[in-house]
Amino acid sequence: MGQALVVSSTASSTTVLPKALRPFVGGQYRLLAAGLVFALFSDGVWTIALVWQVIALGGGPAQVSIATGVAAIGMVVSTLAGGVLADRVSQRRIIIGLEVVKTLAFVSVGVCALVGVLSLPIVVLAALFGGITTGMYYPAYSALLPSIVTPSELQAANGIEGFLRPVLFQAVGPMVAGAVIAAAAPAQAIVVAAIASVAAGVCYLAMRPVPLRRDVTTLRGNAFRSIVTDMAEGFVYMWRTPWLWSTLFFATILVLATMGPIEVLIPFALRERVHGGAGDHALVLAGFGVGAAISSLVFASIPMPRRYLSVMFVVWGFSSVPLVLMGIAGHTWVFIVAAFVTGVLFDGPMVLWGTLLQRRVPPALLGRVASLDFFVSAVLMPVSMALAAPLAHAIGLQATFIVCGLLPVPFALCFYLAARLWRDEVDHPLVDDEPHLTAVPAPAD
Repeated sequence: MGQALVVSSTASSTTVLPKALRPFVGGQYRLLAAGLVFALFSDGVWTIALVWQVIALGGGPAQVSIATGVAAIGMVVSTLAGGVLADRVSQRRIIIGLEVVKTLAFVSVGVCALVGVLSLPIVVLAALFGGITTGMYYPAYSALLPSIVTPSELQAANGIEGFLRPVLFQAVGPMVAGAVIAAAAPAQAIVVAAIASVAAGVCYLAMRPVPLRRDVTTLRGNAFRSIVTDMAEGFVYMWRTPWLWSTLFFATILVLATMGPIEVLIPFALRERVHGGAGDHALVLAGFGVGAAISSLVFASIPMPRRYLSVMFVVWGFSSVPLVLMGIAGHTWVFIVAAFVTGVLFDGPMVLWGTLLQRRVPPALLGRVASLDFFVSAVLMPVSMALAAPLAHAIGLQATFIVCGLLPVPFALCFYLAARLWRDEVDHPLVDDEPHLTAVPAPAD
């Protein structure tokens, strides 16, 4: 009780550093970032180990689909509830609890496999808990970050997260999992994931208590009705906030148009147009990941643009266009370059978007609004993947890539004009001119 939370030092100690490194001045952020590193690595290892553990149990494509599908369902159904929880309970406690749940799920699968009593239902149940923790993590992390770094450091912190995610979750984690599985078995890889999850939890435990930026004493009465009211309040705020609904509605179109072709159709396009195989596919996905990581790091290092909404919509509006190149490509390197450019254009604005949420959404609503953001991607990604194959069958691979590449462009312009975003960003400037935050009381969480 009464402990002070200091989130940064004076301006003189931070302005000499590159912008992307300034959040690391605060010990709280260093611990959060370390926890994020271990958590993303753990999830990356688990993603690959889960599939191969199902296969090791004799499962085929149907069983793998069940396990991964259950994980996706857990992620989707938990996201909005996670947003409500993040606005009611200490976000630090939430992410500690999530790592505990993940660790127990991973340890259960790993130990059962090592002693020879593992069954598919146990793996599927662990996949469900893994999906739930993923769905609840993003709202809690997004609501926690503004409590431990200054507003002027948020963009850099979001850029660091955007850089770490493809590197650790999509590259390093799966590579380590593959090496461990090749040398031993999936069970050992799952144990590695559990150890990394424990390390993440230790980092979060080492953080000082962080105050909840909402007065929870007003939350009285029927618990279910209160939760429903909280959730409705988040939707109402979105509907009454033009920059928010316009961005989320455009993101709906963008995810529907791009994720299916990227995740489902690229292997078939490679095989049909350049006689490519799994190695070519891996190179294309690596190109996307590298572009995303570099773009996030660049956006972490630059000042917040004064025309931040315009920049975001222009870059995002054209992020799908490289799919047109994939539709007409005759060489593998063209696919790789197109994927790289897509990663650059797709992930860079996410740094601005995350910062925009954390700086303009009222703190008491941030968890719920962040969960709406994550919900759009979580729900629509599998829908896009399900629609991609039938569309390609109906109009052909080339036409599908071209249509999906061009479709989001006019929608970006329409939503930009409908919400009058050029005026909104002038009326609500976000400038990086805050040297420090005043320390605030931090009650025990």
